[in-house]
Amino acid sequence: MAKHHRSWNASAYQRYVKEGRGQGVGAEYVPWVCIQDFSSNGMVSRVKGSKTGRVHHFMSNLEMMFFYLVDWSDEVIDIREQYPLIDICSAIEIAEKANIRYPYDTKSGFPYVMTSDFFLDTINGPSVITIKPSDDLSKQRVREKLEIERRYWSSQNIRWRIVTENQINKTKAKNIEWLSQAKDLNQFGLSVKEQEICVAYFLRQYSDDVNPPNKLIGAIERELQLTPGMGLNIYKHLAYWKRIPFDVCNEVDYTNFIEKSRWQNVRGA
Repeated sequence: MAKHHRSWNASAYQRYVKEGRGQGVGAEYVPWVCIQDFSSNGMVSRVKGSKTGRVHHFMSNLEMMFFYLVDWSDEVIDIREQYPLIDICSAIEIAEKANIRYPYDTKSGFPYVMTSDFFLDTINGPSVITIKPSDDLSKQRVREKLEIERRYWSSQNIRWRIVTENQINKTKAKNIEWLSQAKDLNQFGLSVKEQEICVAYFLRQYSDDVNPPNKLIGAIERELQLTPGMGLNIYKHLAYWKRIPFDVCNEVDYTNFIEKSRWQNVRGA
């Protein structure tokens, strides 16, 4: 559980509930924990999701890497991060039965609302994921809180599991993040019509053997008089949305794409 920046008490709890924290689905979901509310170990970040269309809040690099994997997955339907164990009474009862100290604010004495890192709706049903560095699993207090989570979700017949850095394919996550930089072509100043022309040209010319990506990246910039680098953005956009093949599981030399694009443009000028 992240550390609270602000005082936590009954009033703060009611305010969170009134703000819709931990409620809604898809684009309407509001995380119980937002990065402006809490501190965390490592980097905190916001990323706009492709499945939900909203900005997601992450308390660590591991959470963000896992997000890229599930946001890319065809099996995942909805992603709700920082999801609350909202039934406090049930969570406290579970802790007491397990002889585990439930977390309370030291000043107000009011119980915290524990959270799980991800609540996923998948084609196989709901699944709850908690992200933890493997080193943290040796800490007794961490294990105690995880046991509360496990029992809480088990009581609701929802699958729950722990994911560490050992279960996260970092190469795949990095590649998906790289592709996602161009998932929305609107950010590059192209009109809808220009986007359609660029995409149609690339798809029409694309072939792994005859016209590999490196050649097309430069060719599309020359033929359609695009700014340097836009050919790469078109390629990344199509690969992200799985309209052309891209092996996200293998290491990619990103600089090769960039250098090829620039070289093709200079030579074709």
